[in-house]
Amino acid sequence: MKNGIVKKITLVSISLVLLSNVSFSKENSKVNASKLMDIAGKQRMLSQRIAKDYIYVGKKIATSKADKELKASLNEFLKIHNELTMLITDSEIKNLLDFVALSSNELKEIANKDFTLDNAQLILDLTESMLEGNQYIVDSLKEVHKLKESNLLEKAAKERMLSQRIAKYYIAYQSGIKDENTVNSMKDTVKQFSENLDLLLKNKNNSVEINKKLKDIDKLWKIVHKFYNNIEKGGLPLIVFNTTDNITKKMDEITKLYIKKNK
Repeated sequence: MKNGIVKKITLVSISLVLLSNVSFSKENSKVNASKLMDIAGKQRMLSQRIAKDYIYVGKKIATSKADKELKASLNEFLKIHNELTMLITDSEIKNLLDFVALSSNELKEIANKDFTLDNAQLILDLTESMLEGNQYIVDSLKEVHKLKESNLLEKAAKERMLSQRIAKYYIAYQSGIKDENTVNSMKDTVKQFSENLDLLLKNKNNSVEINKKLKDIDKLWKIVHKFYNNIEKGGLPLIVFNTTDNITKKMDEITKLYIKKNK
């Protein structure tokens, strides 16, 4: 009898703990949803930037800036990954985070080796896997939290990745990875960026500040997207490096403004 009472008390206690955790998780989801979307989305951008910087350093173009950016991006990727691991409780997403961690460790190991086309190709392949994994995480968070303006936030955040992806494909082609996939992927990425930018510009609920920043990007984009699409001719790696970094920075600022707007 006594054991039965103890078991009931224990079960009640466990139930109360679980219920309190659920309540905390729901409250946490309201507070952290936009932040999670932002930092998980940023991992996509960093994966592309790491690959881009590795090839720029290897080809001795914008060496100082690319080397500094490469080291900073590797460190930031690890920092954000650890933060996501602590904030996310979903078992399926956590399992995917474990996979991304394995890939990022391998990526860091290769990135510290001397540049070769084989290593560059390995890094391109690894960052594609990491991008796919992080995109799945973003999509899962978007579905779970159903943010009021999650579509706009996600589009702005994705533009950060797409701009770095453009630079990655451009320098990959110039370095000697001249296959049809590189050209097609570049043109598809430019198309995706244009479509997202158009969607963001047409949003009638943008703040004055968001619209101003978007128009600044659009003004630059109308000029530089032609350089990006002309990947097979090449010859403008510095312009591509600097303009895509500029666009990434501005899109990051816009993403933060959408997060602020969502609060």
